[in-house]
This record gives sequence, structure tokens and C-alpha cells, in this order.
Amino acid sequence: MPDKLTLVSHHLCPYVQRAAISLAEKQVAFDRRYIDLSNKPAWFAALSPLGKVPLLQVGSRIIFESAVILEYLEETRVNPLHPADPLARAEHRSWIEVGSAILNDIAGLYNAPDAGAFETKQVALSEKFARVEGALTGGPWFAGEAFSLVDAVYGPVFRYFDVLDRMIDLRTFDEVPKVRSWRTRLAARASIRQAVSADYAGRLTDFLRRRASHLSELLEASHPAAG
Repeated sequence: MPDKLTLVSHHLCPYVQRAAISLAEKQVAFDRRYIDLSNKPAWFAALSPLGKVPLLQVGSRIIFESAVILEYLEETRVNPLHPADPLARAEHRSWIEVGSAILNDIAGLYNAPDAGAFETKQVALSEKFARVEGALTGGPWFAGEAFSLVDAVYGPVFRYFDVLDRMIDLRTFDEVPKVRSWRTRLAARASIRQAVSADYAGRLTDFLRRRASHLSELLEASHPAAG
């Protein structure tokens, strides 16, 4: 019998979502254990050398860092999400790195203290999504007919905007029609929808409102908090 898998998670972490999507696409059963990163339990601190999620518990052993977890699943489970060709696989890993850079820009966006810093991050995001637009084949997924780890990485990226778009119009995707279509297809895929809890949107909204940032001011101006 295969070792039991437990994905140690935080409700909002996009890197956790990557692992959850991969596990779902591979139809691998796993348990989920959530922690509060602002109040890390002692057992988590003992298990995580970097103090970050995700962790994947494989029986009594621990794997950390999302890229390592994804590669482990590729090597040990069926339904591969990477291309078989080594060069294509390397290209996909490269676009996964772009996805991680986009996540850094998103963090910079919601932490930007003023309008100038906010605009700088908006420009950086627009430029990166323009690069992604040029790499898309026309769908339905990143590289055509086969859903890949690149798709698993960008689903959580777009989820931020699914929440933000309900409150403010950042116009991030106005000039990238292929990215818009890809985003819509990803949002409808079961593995991506189910990678977060049902209260994700509310949790993210509360998190963004508490940033004391330019974005939190925009959110308050457009949708004042109750009470």
C-alpha cells in the first residue's frame, strides 16, 4: 500500500494550491491539514526547516518546497503533467518560474504603500502577462490539448484577480485576449476550483483589507467594510 499523503497547507497560499491541483489531476488521495502561519504550531516548526508551506508528509517523511513536491509527484505517480520531451519540459519549468515571479509582483501590488509603487507593480504584471500571451498556443491549455504543471501554477495566479475583479477594475488583462480565455478555462476546471476552501474569497478579501496599503484603500473606497 502506498504511503499516506498529507498536504500541510495555509488557506491562501498559492504554492499549496499548486500541489493540491497536481494531486487532484493525478487522482491521488491525500489529506489536508491547515495551519495559521501567523501563529505556527510547534509541530509545524519542528517539521518545516524553512517555516513555510506547503509540506507534503509521505508516511513518516517530509518533503518541503512546492517545486520539489511537484517533481516528486511527477516521478512517483501516474498521469504526468510535464511533457515527455526534455526540451519541452525545460521550457515548461521556465514558464513556471515566470508564474512565481508574477506571484511576487502580486504580493508587491497588494503591499504597495502608495499609488506610485502600486502603478509600478501594475506595469510589471502587465509586462509579464504580455510575455505569457506570446507563449500561449491558443488553448485550451498552456501548451495545447494536454493540461500541464504550467496550468496548475497559473490557476492560483488568476484566482487573485477573480477576487479582486469583483471589487475594482485593475484592467490587467485588457490587452491579452489569449490569457483572458486561458484564465476563464482554468477557473472552470475542477482541480483548480477545489484547490481552495469554500471561504477562500472571503479570507483573501479580509487579508487584503488589512494590508494598510494602497490597494486596501482602493478596496475600502469601492466597497466599504461593514460596521
